[in-house]
Amino acid sequence: MTDRILEFLRNRQEDGPCMVLDLDVVRDNYFSFAKALPDTRIFYAVKANPDPQVLSLLAELGSCFDTASVVEIEQVLAAGASADRISFGNTIKKERDIARAYALGVRLFAVDCEAEVEKIARVAPGSKVFCRILCDATGAEWPLSRKFGCAPAMAPRVLEHAHSLGLNAYGLSFHVGSQQRDPRMWDGALKAAAEIFRDLAERGISLQMVNLGGGFPTKYLRNVPAVKAYGQSIFKSLRKHFGNRIPETIIEPGRGMVGNAGIIEAEVVLISKKSDTDQVKWVYLDIGKFNGLAETTDEMIRYPIKTAFDHDAKEPCVLAGPSCDSVDVLYEKDPYLLPVSLEIGAKVLIEGTGAYTTTYSSVGFNGFPPLKSYVI
Repeated sequence: MTDRILEFLRNRQEDGPCMVLDLDVVRDNYFSFAKALPDTRIFYAVKANPDPQVLSLLAELGSCFDTASVVEIEQVLAAGASADRISFGNTIKKERDIARAYALGVRLFAVDCEAEVEKIARVAPGSKVFCRILCDATGAEWPLSRKFGCAPAMAPRVLEHAHSLGLNAYGLSFHVGSQQRDPRMWDGALKAAAEIFRDLAERGISLQMVNLGGGFPTKYLRNVPAVKAYGQSIFKSLRKHFGNRIPETIIEPGRGMVGNAGIIEAEVVLISKKSDTDQVKWVYLDIGKFNGLAETTDEMIRYPIKTAFDHDAKEPCVLAGPSCDSVDVLYEKDPYLLPVSLEIGAKVLIEGTGAYTTTYSSVGFNGFPPLKSYVI
């Protein structure tokens, strides 16, 4: 919550729920990452928030960019970054999209299997590739599945195949889970990476880079370690597993870069009970899972919510969205404590919503418009 955001909300014309993001916070976050990991290149995860003003600011600051599609690549180029600052980090790419990225100047691609390597070899010859490996994501509030990455034992074969096809077997990547609150979770993945480096060196292939991924958290209801703690823990693990031959490293912060820079203002549409004996109220907002709060799925991300009534006593409430879909319930398994005096028509501020909200908002489910975004 910043004074700039509060001033904007006081003066804005009412037009439904919106997300307001403060660029000053993004700037501060960028410098915090740069200071915590001074020898590591920052590749902002564009999917977290691709607003043109966010991308332009980060491009000016010298950031590189992790992209998941050709559209994101084009957005980054339009923001002023050169193609050599872009990674095509999605391991699932159409061959024509790889070719388009290559034509735009991108030369760094993620893979996790031999079939993906072969696509890149056909249409992006000579490019650098890094192989994503599976790792433990214990401690992450938004754990990642087995959809991306291969077993560490398989990675040498994938990269050796890339080398045999004339590609630059550049390195490895992993992701310890989004909103990872334990800085020590990078250690196991770095141990596996170091073993793969040694394995391939014995085969005559010298890897150069480790992509440390994202996972750096933003503050929601629970406190999280400062970025400095992550930098110290990661560097300690690099020294432990790689000794004096520390490879090039990159990070892909998304949530940690923009999450705490944004606030959603929403409105209470209805407050009701399901029976006369029900002890829990239902509070319906004009924003839900389909309007930008998709990360409340399984109640994994619990956003801080502020109201003008927070000085009053609180009671457990089920929090839900406005759509005619029964899954549009935000918090029910673990009801949310809201003021007993909360009223229909009252505004609520949902904090930590600068990442993974606007781009999760549907185009028009039930006729509700996409979540409005303002960058200040």
